Amino acid sequence: MNRADAPDRIFGVRHAPYACDPAHSRGRLHGEPECTTRTVFQRDRDRIVHSTAFRRMKHKTQVFVSHEGDHYRTRLTHSLEVSNIARSVGRCLGLNEELAETLALAHDLGHTPFGHAGENALNDCMADYGGFDHNAQTLRILTRLERKYAEFDGLNLTWETLEGVVKHNSPLVGPVAGQAAAPAAHPVPEPIADYVAQHDLELDTWPGLEAQIAALADDIAYNNHDLDDGLRAGLFTVEEVRRVGFVDEAFREVLDRYPDLEAPRLNHEANRRLISLMVDDLLAETRRRLADYRPGNPDAVRRRGRATAAFSETMAANDRTLKDFLYENMYAHPKVRRETDGARGVVRSLFGLFIGRPDTLPPSWRRRAEAGGEARRARVIADYIAGMTDRFALNEHDRLIAAER
Repeated sequence: MNRADAPDRIFGVRHAPYACDPAHSRGRLHGEPECTTRTVFQRDRDRIVHSTAFRRMKHKTQVFVSHEGDHYRTRLTHSLEVSNIARSVGRCLGLNEELAETLALAHDLGHTPFGHAGENALNDCMADYGGFDHNAQTLRILTRLERKYAEFDGLNLTWETLEGVVKHNSPLVGPVAGQAAAPAAHPVPEPIADYVAQHDLELDTWPGLEAQIAALADDIAYNNHDLDDGLRAGLFTVEEVRRVGFVDEAFREVLDRYPDLEAPRLNHEANRRLISLMVDDLLAETRRRLADYRPGNPDAVRRRGRATAAFSETMAANDRTLKDFLYENMYAHPKVRRETDGARGVVRSLFGLFIGRPDTLPPSWRRRAEAGGEARRARVIADYIAGMTDRFALNEHDRLIAAER
């Protein structure tokens, strides 16, 4: 059955004109027969969920190192929360929910063990070899490092999925390149530049609306679950976080209704109200922009020259204020700093060992590392370390570094 002729009962939903239409996808780098029971974006989602990198996220933490406790978020649970928000917002806006979900599930695949501390350490180690960027690493995983299929490396995902992964925050080049862009000396991370030389992802345009929504769903999810995890860990108190204005409004609303509510229920009730506030604001502002601009197709969203999905100015300021609070009271907390300093040391030690002694790598990785010059060896080692879970990195450090002493 041809995809274009597939009955609505299988592929089913009428989308807004600015939504990415799976029937008109720009396709895959490697041609292959499409599935008769799933759209191209559903198939992308399924390939991501069945990937090795996706499974590894269950043991990669957001802020806390894995041994801290079973109830803190991991990269996997965070990605599931992001996908939940992205799908809900996408449905309300008439977007392609499957693509929004796919991008949410994929967006953190390239993260190292130990969160941003591990990424910063690996970027330092790779300073002479093109650097390390978790977004670029996600692209490497999706296009090269997953090796399951007989006819190609990677997962051979659609153009729309790869575009959304690479530039979900903003264009990577041009006058409006935003936080996704690397420093001016290296405007595009090397792995992304290498890939787009053969498969143009149009780095100077905004991504489709599903990708913009997934990026903002990421903000909503990690702000609120880091708030929840920080309270659970005792890094700050309810009284302290209530100094953030719109957070105080949520807690006050709960306490006015339930004055004697116990702490875990209080925190959850306030947290879910905060998520709703941010989602409602995102929907209202994005609808306002859509009404003003009236894009007739997904490419009109890409060519607009500014974001179509956004928070209002008030909520954007609230978002920044909450981020500042979390940075000062959670990410920079002495307890977290001690852990992250140790984590950086683990990554640096492993990189130093492998670059000097590639024979200590597993055989398949050693063969890849020895197949080229020093820059290739460094990139292969970065791939290997980035794929580690927190637990595996700690165990390998103890085993290998102790053996070198």
